[in-house]
Amino acid sequence: MINPLRILLIDDNPDDRTIVMRELRREFSNLQVKQLTEREGFAKALKEGAFDLVITDYQIRWTDGLTVLGTVKCFWPDCPVIMFTATGSEEIAVQAMKAGLSDYVLKSPEHFIRLPAAVRSAVERAASDRRAARLETRLESLLNRLNVGVFRSTTDGRLVEANPALLRLLGLISLEEAKALNLQEFGLWPKDRSTLLDQLKETGPIRGQEVQLLRKDGSRTWVSLTHSLGTTGNGEPVIDSLAEDITDRKRMEEEKTVLEAQLRQAQKMEAIGQLASGVAHDFNNLLTVITGYCELLLPRLGQDDSLRQEIELIRHAGERSALLTRQLLTFARRQAIAPDVLNLNALVSNLGKMLKRLMGEDITLTLKLNPELGNVKADPGQIEQAIMNLAVNARDAMPSGGHLTIETANVELDDAYTFTHISVRPGPYVMLAVNDTGIGMDAETQSHLFEPFFTTKDPDKGTGLGLSTVYGIVKQSGGNIWVYSELGLGSTFKVYLPLVEDAITADARRRDRVESPHGWETVLLVEDAEMVRSLARTILVSHGYTVLEAWDGNEALRIAQEYDHPIHLLMTDVVMPGMNGQTLAERLASIRPTTKVLYMSGYTGNAITRQGLPDPGVNYLQKPFTPTVLARTVRDVLDSPLVQTVHSPR
Repeated sequence: MINPLRILLIDDNPDDRTIVMRELRREFSNLQVKQLTEREGFAKALKEGAFDLVITDYQIRWTDGLTVLGTVKCFWPDCPVIMFTATGSEEIAVQAMKAGLSDYVLKSPEHFIRLPAAVRSAVERAASDRRAARLETRLESLLNRLNVGVFRSTTDGRLVEANPALLRLLGLISLEEAKALNLQEFGLWPKDRSTLLDQLKETGPIRGQEVQLLRKDGSRTWVSLTHSLGTTGNGEPVIDSLAEDITDRKRMEEEKTVLEAQLRQAQKMEAIGQLASGVAHDFNNLLTVITGYCELLLPRLGQDDSLRQEIELIRHAGERSALLTRQLLTFARRQAIAPDVLNLNALVSNLGKMLKRLMGEDITLTLKLNPELGNVKADPGQIEQAIMNLAVNARDAMPSGGHLTIETANVELDDAYTFTHISVRPGPYVMLAVNDTGIGMDAETQSHLFEPFFTTKDPDKGTGLGLSTVYGIVKQSGGNIWVYSELGLGSTFKVYLPLVEDAITADARRRDRVESPHGWETVLLVEDAEMVRSLARTILVSHGYTVLEAWDGNEALRIAQEYDHPIHLLMTDVVMPGMNGQTLAERLASIRPTTKVLYMSGYTGNAITRQGLPDPGVNYLQKPFTPTVLARTVRDVLDSPLVQTVHSPR
């Protein structure tokens, strides 16, 4: 059903009203016309309803057409008004059109036939204006709700229009405030305006231009800009633009870059660790032979023997080499450790005097120890070594003196921190920070800092193993280490060790005994390195043991099956071709259940440790070993109670 055309007709001349009605009915079939001749009716009509159109005479007894026009526009701004008059003038027509009149039709035969067309045009134009107004309202509402900045500017960089999102991006309160400033001040426009205009004219819209905005408060935020060339209703060129806040995306990209770099660094460190542990393992076999035979030869030489000094030098060199391999194994997290529950405050305090002497007079040492510090579980000797290495590194970074601060604190590493530190799990930690005011480091130096043999010192002033040893100690203790440094601004090393609720444990490690005990038992010695096997056999035989030798697991099992007497101890290397030491021990237990087991290796790794901690059921001898250590360890194992279950060294 077609809605009726509702018209308010104001004219006190009945003949003129008849003409109007006749012309309208000729054109429109569905009319609702309210005719008014008195002021009271007009006032009542204004209050009661809305009309699609008002037709008014100019000369009315109680008023005039301009007054009617103004009153209608006051009540119904969108309602079109047509003036149908015989007494108007060009001056009145112009005045009325300026006041919002839709059309002006004269009461003469040659003009009033145009009335239906004027009505249709006025009604359709009003409907179109209303649709445009609604669309504009919706668009304005949409722009106001958008999180993307939308703005229009002149070609010289002055802001014309902007939605609230842009004002928020710029940190401004009002559009007037923004219009008073030039867009170049914020970075929304390049400094060379002509370049932007030329590009827009030649290639069209510019999309995805990433820039940093300078906000009113001085902070910066990343946005992606889109510019296009447009025109105003008057044909003047303008720039229509979008500004999307991409700060979060840029931050995520930066975090992704950091995480990828951390992952690559972790993979590189793991690969270097594998290489270092392999080298150290093979080297330890050689050192075992060198230092072992030195120990065997020295008792045979008198104090004045000319060879004694040379052999002492060989033994000393072997011991120093063994220290280097232990540092390599520590970096690779393949050094056996004896963890205790301890408090870092006690360790740092005990090292205080030594650290002060180590620093010298031109470096001030400050300890900031949290009295409520939690406990950690780690090897105290290794942690002391790590603190000393960090302190020495700090001292060397302050050749002209400075300040060294060692601080402890309880910290909670949350998801936000662990998200940007790939190897860290969220939870409570104990932090040890070593801060110096030294020369600092650039990013390139920091990327190699924990690699074995990397050093910025002169070749004769460092091995490059100090920080790599710290790295291995921290990792083997289940912790993490991070460095924060800038050139000229010093460095801070932060060590995070997992906090434990356990009470501090007493140091129950055995005291070294001076005696080198002897025995009479039978030992099945399994070692694929012939020189090491020969040395171990010589030491064991010299201490009274019967030795059965095998170079691999299969030969050892054959000997165990064929030998008619008891075998008291299996002394086996862990890593061997074919059958490893653990498998050998398990298979030997099925045929010789009373035989005890002693593992030996140049490193521990997954073959001896679980998550870096020794299995309490495993007897283990670290290479390189001296004859005294070997004899004492064998005696200790033989004298200990038999453990029926073969513990997995993995």
